[in-house]
Amino acid sequence: MANTRTVLITTGGTIAALTTSDGAVPSLAASDLHPGSGDITAVDLMSVDSSAMTVSDQFAIVAAIVDALADPAVAGVVVTHGTDTVEETSYLADLFLTDDRPVVFTGAQRPADAPAPDGPDNLAAALRAVADPASRGRGVLIAIGGEIRSARGIFKSSTTDLAAFDNVHDALPRRPIGHSVPLSRHARVDAFTLYPGVAPGIIAAAVSQQASGIVLSATGSGNTHPDITAEVSAAVRAGVVVVVASRVPFGAVVPAYGGGGGAVDLARAGAIVSRWLRAPQARIALLALISAGADPHEIHAFFDAVEPPG
Repeated sequence: MANTRTVLITTGGTIAALTTSDGAVPSLAASDLHPGSGDITAVDLMSVDSSAMTVSDQFAIVAAIVDALADPAVAGVVVTHGTDTVEETSYLADLFLTDDRPVVFTGAQRPADAPAPDGPDNLAAALRAVADPASRGRGVLIAIGGEIRSARGIFKSSTTDLAAFDNVHDALPRRPIGHSVPLSRHARVDAFTLYPGVAPGIIAAAVSQQASGIVLSATGSGNTHPDITAEVSAAVRAGVVVVVASRVPFGAVVPAYGGGGGAVDLARAGAIVSRWLRAPQARIALLALISAGADPHEIHAFFDAVEPPG
């Protein structure tokens, strides 16, 4: 059967927002965003700001994409989503999807009732990307501001520009985790930004509150204070998976420094170094892996394999 239909899944966000006295609020349904036609099937999944999404909401979006692609007549899927956390939900989808058909997330920087809303152009670009044969096999994509980007390594780089995103690297590999989407019992993974004077007790607090994983957004190439290293060691001994990323936007995180708090020390303490994924997507990867039941070896292997060619 030929692929003839696109499924449009709406989740809210600025693209569906109208301005009120209390600020912009998601208000529009799929039929408001697109007039519909015989080759578009709309699914109004939820209507929330992406900053207010729960982990369960994010997994529900991925499950809805999987359900849509179960129909062989579907050419691809477009998901409308708020830009605040689209880098996380889109990457979560990329981790679980193995289908070559295009899945394209889109959103907007301006509400639907703004004088010059950007949502309609972004949605049109996403629908065109689904129809483009060159989109097949690329994993999950994001269409915003006249650009089509890979979900892998993407981050929001501007709060105002219409082209709001950039990528840590343009060629991070597509690496599905090889498990089905867990619909319940999602792990809790905490994330902390490190800085001079950070209280080491934040890690112990996460451990005491039964976090399954912790992601640290460290300085430079994965470096921090020696007191943090001691807490990382204790967390790992307690069975918590710790991943170290960098708060620097670009470049590989390569353990090079010691001194008690360098990435060399953190790795020796049992932390996994995320060379390319920054904290938001490293957290999503760790959350997906633990929730899906991956063992420690799989988790280490996953982060080791997220490496661009060359």
